[in-house]
Amino acid sequence: MIKKILIANRGEIALRVIRACREMGIGSVAVYSQADADSMHVKLADEAYCVGKPRSSDSYLKIDQIIAAAEVAGVDAIHPGYGFLAENAHFNEVCRSSGFEFIGPSPQAMEKLGDKNTARAMAIANNVPVVPGSDGLINDNAEAIEVAKKIGFPVLIKATAGGGGKGMRVAENEQSLATAVSQARTEAEAAFGNGGVYLERYVGSPRHVEVQVIADSHGNVCHLFERDCSVQRRHQKLIEEAPSPSLPADRRIEICEAAVRMIRGADYTNAATVEFIVDADNNFYFIEVNARIQVEHPVTEMITGIDLIKEQIRVAAGEKLSFVQEDVRCQGAAIECRINAEDPEKNFQPNPGRIDKMFVPGGLGVRFDSHVFAGYTVPPYYDSMIGKLIVHRPTRAEAIATMRRALREMQVEGICTTASFHDKVLQHPEFLEGRHDTKFVEREFLK
Repeated sequence: MIKKILIANRGEIALRVIRACREMGIGSVAVYSQADADSMHVKLADEAYCVGKPRSSDSYLKIDQIIAAAEVAGVDAIHPGYGFLAENAHFNEVCRSSGFEFIGPSPQAMEKLGDKNTARAMAIANNVPVVPGSDGLINDNAEAIEVAKKIGFPVLIKATAGGGGKGMRVAENEQSLATAVSQARTEAEAAFGNGGVYLERYVGSPRHVEVQVIADSHGNVCHLFERDCSVQRRHQKLIEEAPSPSLPADRRIEICEAAVRMIRGADYTNAATVEFIVDADNNFYFIEVNARIQVEHPVTEMITGIDLIKEQIRVAAGEKLSFVQEDVRCQGAAIECRINAEDPEKNFQPNPGRIDKMFVPGGLGVRFDSHVFAGYTVPPYYDSMIGKLIVHRPTRAEAIATMRRALREMQVEGICTTASFHDKVLQHPEFLEGRHDTKFVEREFLK
């Protein structure tokens, strides 16, 4: 039985886990940096411990400090949230070896799926479609040219470690391939400490569709339908929705079943997201597995009525999922807008600072997951997201109308936010008709 949980994270996801703990009668322990001493997750947790200086490398990434806080607090389990150490297999292993349940998959499953090249091989083994590409990592330019000729240009060079678009390059022809491979290796080595890259055929104008899956230790693996995350800027998601507005019913079944095969084949437990790209003909191809809860999990919760954080905790405690696949229903449409402290008029420049006044929208079907408040100072050390505005309505058209109303209702004074930009996106014909792809924002708004 889990009686007390330490949340090894900050911001809205820490607050989200604290709320789930409180409703389940579980004690919550927050950790925080010196810059986050006044953050709402610190105020609402049952206990809170400072783990270091403002920069994440001196606090939220300090494994020894987090484990020390867990020991002092006497917790049973650690929830990593997303980002920071959430997909760090070493941290996962240290938690377990220190006597704390890690609310996530095993270190072995995390390590295998965290390496994109290994995950690709696992996808092939489990009959999950992948983009044609190299059989493994590329060793030299001669091999890269050979593979590229076989699968056809343009090709995408991808880092086997990490994410967020780092270590990715497109080569249009043989002449540009060597340079692209070198640049991808250098960027990946600097960002992840691993310069390994592999090649895939480049899929133009793809949509980004991901499937939420959760598995327990009793052999139950269920999908909770898909999310469309195609509204992106530089590979960073801006707006997510569920279900996908452009996926035919038969493809929806196929992509969800493929995600379940992937997770079952990986001997995986707890929550995961299997990510795919979908081409113009609705063919889908595996990208990667995120071995954690994701930022956009609320849209899945809204259309299914299932609390993913509570299910994560129950699975970690050794319980069965509280539902079976036949119980999961997709009801209505949900949209999430990431509200960032950025200035869209200045190339989305981060805009940290004090929030002087704030009004949060409400009304039927509106949810705002956030850790900020009037008087709060957004620190410059972390991700710029200050909250997630989520709506759920019976139809997509109603969800868009409600989201537009909520965005215009939201008031944040003292800093710039991306709320007005989201409103522009939601009015665009491509979005309204569900025709947008991952290049939509660059093509229509960043000319």
